[in-house]
Amino acid sequence: MTAGDSFGRLDDDDYPAYTMGRAAEMLGTTQGFLRAVGEARLITPLRSGGGHRRYSRYQLRIAARARELVDQGTPIEAACRIVILEDQLEEAQRINAEYRASASDNPPAAD
Repeated sequence: MTAGDSFGRLDDDDYPAYTMGRAAEMLGTTQGFLRAVGEARLITPLRSGGGHRRYSRYQLRIAARARELVDQGTPIEAACRIVILEDQLEEAQRINAEYRASASDNPPAAD
C-alpha cells in the first residue's frame, strides 16, 4: 500500500488505525478495559502482522458506549450485552424503515 492509498482510508470508519495504547488514551480508559470488551466479544480488533491489536473508529465508538454504561455502575458483561442489543435494535429499525419506504413506493395491486 502506498502513502496515497492510506490517505484514502482516513475517512474509513472500519479501518483499524489505532493501537491499543492510543485507543485507550482516546477513550480515557485502560488497555485492560479494551481487552475486557474484546473478551466479552463486543468488539474484535484486527491484529497487525506483529500480533498487536488495532482498532477502528467504529469499534472505538462501540467501546465508548460500553464505558459510559460501566461508569454508571453497570457490570462490564451486562454493558457489552446492552450495547449489542442496542446495535441490533438500531439495525432492525433501519431495515424496517427501508421496508416501509419500498412498500409505500410499490403499493399492492388492486384485484
